[in-house]
Amino acid sequence: MFGEFLNIIVRSLKLDKTLYKENKYFGEAGIYFAGLIMILDGVAGAVAANSIVKTSIGISGLTAIITWFVWSIFIYVIGVKLFSDKENKVTFRKVLIGVGYAHTPGILRFFAITPDFVIPIIFLTQFWIFASLIISTKQILNLKSSFKAFGIVLLSFLIIGFLSISFVMSRMNTLPISNIT
Repeated sequence: MFGEFLNIIVRSLKLDKTLYKENKYFGEAGIYFAGLIMILDGVAGAVAANSIVKTSIGISGLTAIITWFVWSIFIYVIGVKLFSDKENKVTFRKVLIGVGYAHTPGILRFFAITPDFVIPIIFLTQFWIFASLIISTKQILNLKSSFKAFGIVLLSFLIIGFLSISFVMSRMNTLPISNIT
């Protein structure tokens, strides 16, 4: 079982597109493996961020799980319901597992233990995750075009970014336009 988990991690880090085509990785254990990857991604992000600003590891793990569901929902709705190539019988569960696997590069944020390396490692892993999401989206949704997979992931990212900024700004009781006179 642990060997299978490590195999998923290594193949995801190598951006192996065949990982997302093999049904054995999307079985009963797949959801747990993907969830564990997301929790490790969140904890690694908190560890990296703690060298700059104090971040709760527990909250980061929980946030990673919420992020996992949000990414999966948007990729599923945009890719399967709005812009599918054909009659797509892809389940939400398969998209959920694929998005979890695609976040494996985030685990490498554990190596950002000094403030000098935090920003470069976060940017590198974020681009790596983005590339992995494009590959997983293309393979899981059986898309013919990498450009279409890129568009689905980018649109999902933009929506999530907009919602995140809106949420933060609403909590700050500010508007995007300052009322300085």
